[in-house]
Amino acid sequence: MAGFDKITEGLTRSIARGTSRRSLLATLGAGITGAGLLPVLPVARASTHPAGAARPPVTSGLAQDPGDRTSCDYWRYCAIDGFLCTCCGGSVNVCPPGTEMSPITWIGTCTNPADNRAYVISYNDCCGVTSCGQCLCNRNEGDRPQVRTQSNNDYNWCLGTESSVYNCSTAIVVGVALEQPK
Repeated sequence: MAGFDKITEGLTRSIARGTSRRSLLATLGAGITGAGLLPVLPVARASTHPAGAARPPVTSGLAQDPGDRTSCDYWRYCAIDGFLCTCCGGSVNVCPPGTEMSPITWIGTCTNPADNRAYVISYNDCCGVTSCGQCLCNRNEGDRPQVRTQSNNDYNWCLGTESSVYNCSTAIVVGVALEQPK
């Protein structure tokens, strides 16, 4: 046991001689700064779906889904910013043919007038083909500053696709919003 103690003491003393508190703080500071830069790194392009591959349609599951889906006044579009896919050959859930749905989205919470319940809406951009240029809709209800990217509709969300060219936006119901405590 005495030999183990001597080796441990010698190792500890050599580390203490070779390092200082300042170098330890400098190393920690560099690590923290480097970790803070990770969100700035570019997003890898999606390669799991071939270009133009059809994704299965996502249905809302709602018994009542009122309104004109080609109108900016449609209830699901309360936080949308872009061209409506319903006017570009797609639907509120599906991208037009020849485009690819971005896996990166922004979210909003919209109230369905049929049942007066709030629903969480995922706004997915469809990418790969030039903007369709029809039915521009810019509603900013609940929009947050660009520092809160997940709740901001001013970005080009086509970063996770083969092409970053924007075409139109979908509005997919992902669930019922939780009620606020009274």
